[in-house]
Amino acid sequence: MSPEVEPRESTPVVTPPRGRTARLVDRSSHPATVVRVGDVAVGEGCCIIAGPCSVESEAQILETAAAVKAAGADLLRGGAFKPRTSPYDFQGLGLEGLKLLRQAGRETGLPVVTEVVDPRDLTWVCEYADVLQIGARNMQNFSLRKEVGRCRKPVLLKRGMHSTLEEWLLCAEYVLAEGNGDVILCERGIRTFERYTRNTLDLSAVAAARERTHLPVLVDPTHGTGRPSLILPMSLAGIAAGAHGLLVEVHRRPEEALSDADQALTPAQFAELAARVRALVSYMEEQGSAEGGRP
Repeated sequence: MSPEVEPRESTPVVTPPRGRTARLVDRSSHPATVVRVGDVAVGEGCCIIAGPCSVESEAQILETAAAVKAAGADLLRGGAFKPRTSPYDFQGLGLEGLKLLRQAGRETGLPVVTEVVDPRDLTWVCEYADVLQIGARNMQNFSLRKEVGRCRKPVLLKRGMHSTLEEWLLCAEYVLAEGNGDVILCERGIRTFERYTRNTLDLSAVAAARERTHLPVLVDPTHGTGRPSLILPMSLAGIAAGAHGLLVEVHRRPEEALSDADQALTPAQFAELAARVRALVSYMEEQGSAEGGRP
């Protein structure tokens, strides 16, 4: 006979304090957040952020900034510190790049967005940038998230290429928990077994994020596809899925770009994209007004 087994007492369920379970990112905890960057309201209407992957020279950033401004961009993007896969690739101009980006922003009147990759550079980046970007490779950099959470600058948080929706939202939670409520989420594609595109742009995550959180959500169709021919259709699809705007790479001469040359739009291509996106937004707003609210 098998030995008699004493019945185990069931483990009592411990309910954490209510404050510990309340998520700051949850839609139920807060009305819809609008992040104000100068005169731009991210979370109302459609915000388009455009510019080169990296700041390469004064002429390059000034010419590109003027082009995206003329085409209707709301903010200017450009990298001064570039985390690259290869240590031999162009890593950005650093502080000099920040100064050039700030100059281009002032001359065009566009607020500027740039990536911060190291907490030690945060003082510099805060001095010259209007929005701090945490890139996909740094989404789970705990020290960086906490430091930008203590800043009083808007934060654009990209989804990590291997991250779930829940992990992405919890990373935003870190920033919010440190006291910075101006967080903008950006879906930029995840890595799958597909090789035709650089990443797989997960537009279901855009709709899901809109359902789950009060934070504004943008789409980056540039990194999401890696193919200029696909950026326009995926931009339109992203807006239709509920995104509050786009983050797009534009270079005055993409073939000369020192980073991401294969996926940047020309100024003419960007002008077409901006016009088509604005037309779609107007149509959606008209339909929403007719039905009593934006779809």
